Order: sequence, then C-alpha cells, then structure tokens
Amino acid sequence: MGHLESISTPHDLRGLEDAELAALAAEIRDFLIATCARTGGHIGPNLGVVELTMAIHRTFDSPRDRIVFDTGHQAYVHKLLTGRMAGFERLRQEGGVSGYPSQAESDHDIVENSHASTALSYADGLAKAYRIRGEDRHVVAVIGDGALTGGMAWEALNNIAVAHDSRLVIVVNDNGRSYTPTVGGLATALTALRTNPRYEQVLDLVKKRLNAVPGVGPAAYDALHAVKKGMKDALAPQGLFEDLGLKYVGPVDGHDRAAMEQVLANAKRFGGPVIVHALTRKGFGYDPAERHEADQFHGPGPFDVETGAERPKGRIWTDHFSDAVVALGERRQDVVAITAAMMHPVGLDAFARRFPERTFDVGIAEQHAVTSAAGLAMGGLHPVFAVYAAFLNRAFDQVLMDVALHRCGVTFVLDRSGVTGDDGASHNGMWDMSILQVVPGLRIAAPRDASRVEELLDEAVEVDDAPTVVRFPKGPPPDDIPAIGKAGGADVLVRNGRRDVLVVAVGSMCEVAVDVAARLVAQGIGVTVVDPRWVKPVDPGVVDLARDHRLVVSIEDNGKVGGCGAVLLQTLNEAGVTTPFRLLGIPQEFLGHAKRGAILERTGLSAKAIARDIVEDVTAVRDGRALVGADPS
Repeated sequence: MGHLESISTPHDLRGLEDAELAALAAEIRDFLIATCARTGGHIGPNLGVVELTMAIHRTFDSPRDRIVFDTGHQAYVHKLLTGRMAGFERLRQEGGVSGYPSQAESDHDIVENSHASTALSYADGLAKAYRIRGEDRHVVAVIGDGALTGGMAWEALNNIAVAHDSRLVIVVNDNGRSYTPTVGGLATALTALRTNPRYEQVLDLVKKRLNAVPGVGPAAYDALHAVKKGMKDALAPQGLFEDLGLKYVGPVDGHDRAAMEQVLANAKRFGGPVIVHALTRKGFGYDPAERHEADQFHGPGPFDVETGAERPKGRIWTDHFSDAVVALGERRQDVVAITAAMMHPVGLDAFARRFPERTFDVGIAEQHAVTSAAGLAMGGLHPVFAVYAAFLNRAFDQVLMDVALHRCGVTFVLDRSGVTGDDGASHNGMWDMSILQVVPGLRIAAPRDASRVEELLDEAVEVDDAPTVVRFPKGPPPDDIPAIGKAGGADVLVRNGRRDVLVVAVGSMCEVAVDVAARLVAQGIGVTVVDPRWVKPVDPGVVDLARDHRLVVSIEDNGKVGGCGAVLLQTLNEAGVTTPFRLLGIPQEFLGHAKRGAILERTGLSAKAIARDIVEDVTAVRDGRALVGADPS
C-alpha cells in the first residue's frame, strides 16, 4: 500500500519523514493524472499546489484552522489529504467528489469558493469572528490562478491591512496564470520578481562588508538602507503590500515543501495578517501539462496519460460563436471583443489572433469589463463581452446602471448558460434570464442551433442604443432545426393537427420541444412549436398564437421564477389571453454536480416527462378541470 491510501486526515502527515513526504507528493501527482485522464478536470492547477497544500496541512490544524481556496478548483490535493480519496474515481460526476470544496463532503471545507477573488473577504470575516469570540484559530486563504486580478480581492486587502490582530495568513499561489497567462499591472510586477536578481542576498552581503569597515562602514550602510524600500518597490511587489500595511514574506519556492513549512510557521507566529508569496508552476511534474502553451492543462476533458492528447470531441456551441465573431470582425471594424481572463474557454482566442488590437483581456474582473464596455460603446465602438452566464451575475449593477441606463450598444455573449452540470451549483447558468428581465431596454436572444448563433449575433450587434444578450449552453449543439414558418419575429418549428397545444421553447430547449411534439402527435394531440429567437421582449406573434390555442406550455433551461415563462404568462394576462398555461423550467435550487442530461431528467425537462405532463393537461382542459401544479392564468 502506498502512502496516499494511509492518509485519512491531515494529522496523518505529521508522522511522515522527508523521504516519505516526497514519495507521497509523487503518488498524489500520479493519482491526479490517472483520475483526470478518465474524468477530465482541473489537473493543471492542482499539479502546481501539491507541496504547497501539504505544507499548509502540516503547519495548520484543519478543520480547527480554516483553509479557504481561491479559486476552489485548486483544492483536489486538499481533498485527498482530508480523506476523500474514495469517490475520486467519479470526480465531478453524480455521486462522486465535487470539483470544488464542498461543505456537504467534509468539515475541512467551509466555502465552495469556485468564483474567483472572494476568498480574502471570506477569510477576513472568519478571522474577525474568531477574534471577537476569543477563539484561538487561524485562517489561511490560498489565492492564485489569477484571482488577485479581481477587484474584490483588493477591497478585502484594504480592510485586512487594518485588522492588525487578525490571525490570517494569505498564501499567494503565483503561477502567472489564470486560464492563460495572467494579465495586468499586478501580474507584470509579480513576473518581474521572477526575473530580477535576488537583491536581498546582495544587500545582506553589502551590509556585512560595509559594517566591517571601521568608522565609515555603519554610516554608509545606513545611507544604503534608506533606499532599500525604493529598491523593493522597483523590483518586487512587497512594496505594494507593505504600503497597505501588510507583512510580506517571500518569494518562496512553492514546490519546496520544507521551505514552505518554515515560512508558514513563521507567518503563523506573527499574530497579524501576513502575505506569503509562493512561486509555483501550473502543471508541475507532468510534462504534457507544463508544455501545453494554451493553459497548462487548466481543465481538459479526458486525455491520454502518455501523450496528454485529449480524446477527440465534436464542435461545441463555443466553436460556432468563435467562427461567427471572427466573421463579424472582418465585416465591421467597430466590433471589439472583451474577456475576463477566459480567452480560450469563451472562444475569443481566434478573434484575438486575427484582431489583437481590438481584443481586451481585463483579468478576472467582470464588473470592470462591463463598465469598460460601456466606455468603448460611448467612444463609438461595439463591444462584445463573452463570459460564462454564471459569472455575469457578478456584474449586474454595471449592466443595469452603467450600460442600460446610458443606452450603450454592448453585446453580452453568455456561454455555458442553463444547466452546465459537471462543475456544480456555482457554475450552472440558470439565473441570467431571470436577473436580466428587469433591465429596461435589454434584449435577450437564445439560439436553438449553430446557424442561429451567427444569425442572432449579427442581429444583436446591429442594436446600438441598448444592451443585447446572446446565450447558449455547454456542449455540442443539435443538428440545425429549420423553421417552417414565422409568427411575427418568432420561428415556427412544428405545426401539426389542431391547435391544441402551443409549445414556446427557449433556445436549446427547442430540440426537446420538437421531440415532445412528435410524442404528442402520436397520441392524436395537435401541436405548434415556436422558437421566439428573441425571448426579451415577448414577441406579439407569440401572444397571438397563445390566444388561438387551448393550452400554452413554455420550456426553458432557466429558473422558473422571473424567467421567460413567467414573463410570457404575465404578458398574456395583461393582453387578456386566458389560455391555460404550464410553465416548465429549473426549480429555484442549487443543483449538485451531474451531467446536463441527468439534471434535465431529474428536474422534469426531458421530452418524455414533458409529453406526459402535457397529455395530462390536455385531458384536464378538455374535461374543464384546472391544471394540476400549473401556473394560473
């Protein structure tokens, strides 16, 4: 049996000798590589924090001392050291270990911190709470993978700096990357530190030599010492942190476990907030990851262990957007692209290669990205901000007050909308169509297939006096679904038999709706399926169709509350349409990690489940009974 199998709690690390700890680190890397090769996952970030995480757990007493990871995808090693090796064979799969810290899994996890730049705020509050309660506990915040580019982290540092008695240790895991190389002024300063001479050793040598000179030596050293802080500010970031009033220690090799333990032990004894600057390499110890230029295997799908080659996969929604935005850039010189540290994941890398001067990576700073986009629009350009749907939540105020209020022509492209599945509750993009419904003037488009991505993106950037949104899910799109007619601006996809049921399907749910229609027709029920294309505002053509049918059913991969179905129902009521209405969507709850299909099945959004409900509703309508569990009209 190897060392890893014997680790059930962090305390088991304390009895291992240096050679055994080195062997354990190697075992952890081999285990993670083998696991992620089967399941996919955030392998690169975790290979870079093996020794760092071991050092933290050997220095601090988790779970009494709290450890908060930012971002949470770098916590796989932490999970293994806290007794969660069992379940890793189903990493990020239903019933297996989550890809992020999870309170439901372990007392060693306090925050499911999968959204970047938040750990320092959690840690600040925890440390203050323990001080007020008189508890002898430390808080360790591990922040890295570009999270220090987020403004919230600096808001937290501003407060941590004046909490002089907070027992808080901030470990800056500086690997120079988020998904891709980290950008911005701070990143430049941290990079400069790697490339400059180790000036501290030079200063120490000069001090010894000068102090050995009788008479003038000490005075000369004092003069030199007076400029030391200026040298620090010029060569390294500790001047930046020390100007905030924070104790800075480092840099230290994050792959040198013994050195990390020594530094962390000193920081632990300090009695106030300390920043420990650790230098690591993403993908460390696995050659294919270290050589992977795009993102050091940040989060690949299943891959071959020997070569690192990912298993072949088809084109996904993001690929079609990538092609469409490049074509758009060719036609329109005013189109510019913005990403928040996710150039490759959101498909803007091709645009960046073609139009580097028109592409802006602002780092993990969604709020800044949105307001900067407003400024670009005010300056006569049309920005396209591509972002995961779940991450736009962080910038709602900026969408509302900085873009919409000023009637700026900004297009938001929301990747991974609806149910994303594998990454759990924090990444499901099931909130955007509810949140954005309240924004005056904003328009939302939901393409049903790849052809509609380009079509609707082109329409969106034609709007120059209001924000527009184009949203699509994770994974491969269906084969194109042709329209057989129009109803106002909406596409009619199915018209078969009597006007019994009108199915209003949003975006990717059109494929399900067409399947539902076939099942209903087979049971003698007439059905019309319509894709609104633009789901906000409600198209008058859809209202007219609803008036002429006996039952209206809306289907969306968004939360039921305040979403497209709820707004459609409200619109029908205001128009005096009394047709019975069934609203189908995602329950307002935080969904555990599982495949998208499994979650849709579980929440009643499969074609089979929907068709069964509609048959029951049609029977109720024919019999003059109220719909069971339906929304009143």
